[in-house]
Amino acid sequence: MSKTIVSTPDAPAAIGPYSQGILTDHLFFSAGQIPLDPRTGKLIEGDFKERVEQVFNNLSAVLQAAGSSLDRVVKMTVFMTDLNQFKEVNEVFERRFAATQPPARSAVQVAALPMGTDIEIECIATR
Repeated sequence: MSKTIVSTPDAPAAIGPYSQGILTDHLFFSAGQIPLDPRTGKLIEGDFKERVEQVFNNLSAVLQAAGSSLDRVVKMTVFMTDLNQFKEVNEVFERRFAATQPPARSAVQVAALPMGTDIEIECIATR
């Protein structure tokens, strides 16, 4: 099995010793993405739904660099600091996956996330 590191300037740089993503022969595994602006490396301003949209933008950029896309995602894991915001997450998922079948998904409430954000999402996709 081959293993290739995926990296793109169109998504935030890793903030630790990890890769934005790993590509194997048939699957792509992303690192968790948070609502960072890839140009500034800072968390975006805005409401929760805007932060979820930024996470999707970041995931899309890494998926594209891997030769994949959101419509090829088979599994997503959502980490949130407040599951009461699950409705907003679902609204973004419904919009982002309107043209395709949505992937399998898990959502977990956690005590804290990197840089003090309230949302992080990772994915597995085919290529």
